[in-house]
Amino acid sequence: MHIVISYDIQDDKRRLKIHKALKDYGTWVQYSVFECHLKQKELLRLRHRLKQLLGDNPDDSIRFYGLCEECAAKIERIGGIVPPEDGAMIV
Repeated sequence: MHIVISYDIQDDKRRLKIHKALKDYGTWVQYSVFECHLKQKELLRLRHRLKQLLGDNPDDSIRFYGLCEECAAKIERIGGIVPPEDGAMIV
């Protein structure tokens, strides 16, 4: 299944940990957005890992958007640049 994951994390250290965890599962496409092609078991593992990293902070959030294969095939990109590597990540 194709999943788009976005996050809004206030704390720089926590945001970097979540970013690194997501890199293990998908492609970084915008500063707080990843696209992942996952099996159900991988998605469950990722959600569990992210929930642990997120903690109980009510100001932070992670959103998962599931796309059907037909919808994922229709993803378009206009302009923009590929985000820089981790060392240059804006936090």
